[in-house]
Amino acid sequence: MATLPTVTITYCSQCNWLLRAGWMAQELLSSFSTDLAAVTLVPGTGGIYQISVDGQLIWDRKTDGGFPDAAVLKQRLRDICFPDRSLGHIDKAKSNPETPSA
Repeated sequence: MATLPTVTITYCSQCNWLLRAGWMAQELLSSFSTDLAAVTLVPGTGGIYQISVDGQLIWDRKTDGGFPDAAVLKQRLRDICFPDRSLGHIDKAKSNPETPSA
């Protein structure tokens, strides 16, 4: 049996980004549910906001320019862990970039 992926969200506690990290964890768990082993929140300092899956960085606030949109983060996680999986309306919006988003 394959090991399920673990997502780690490291957030700056000095910047009060716990709620943002918790919301992102909730979004990932809502979409991927029992396909994930865990989503772990790790407090840090110095403006850090990084998201990794099994140690592979998939979002860094400083290099990616801010905070991820939930849809973008779900796509990055899916592309690494579940490449054949459809994300439904999220994928449809990605395939038709001229469609205005709500």
